[in-house]
Amino acid sequence: MKTTASLCLVLASVFGISPYVQAQNAKPEDPKIAAVQAADDARIAAMRSPDREKLTAIFSDELRYAHSNGVVDTKTSFVELLVAGKTKYLGYDHKERNISIPAPGIALVSGQARFQTESASGKMDSVLSYLAVWREEKGQWRFLAWQSCRLPAPVNP
Repeated sequence: MKTTASLCLVLASVFGISPYVQAQNAKPEDPKIAAVQAADDARIAAMRSPDREKLTAIFSDELRYAHSNGVVDTKTSFVELLVAGKTKYLGYDHKERNISIPAPGIALVSGQARFQTESASGKMDSVLSYLAVWREEKGQWRFLAWQSCRLPAPVNP
């Protein structure tokens, strides 16, 4: 898939529902949407201040984290990357975040965010388009998958 929007459309066709319609129709007080948003906020906080216990509790055992550079991590490799400080999330600011529940026990979080990271290859300050998949596991929302792509920098006239 070339873009997160395309990936969203593919997932929507699999589930037979438009995630965009769901996000627009979801009421902010919807308890499932609120629970997913709280879980996503907890994930971001745990990634910015890595703690093995918190990350392990938030990430699904089947996590597949596809970074914007094409590298793919599992739960084990991503937790190690964060806890060891090999990648540091310094900033994570939402520009847009949409949450939908296209099927029981599945939540999609899509949008754009500005990421500021630091790793052995240097610092990155980019706006990414992303799709995150959450799955309800034993009554708890767990982070199952991530795919993102770097958006081009705006052209100044």
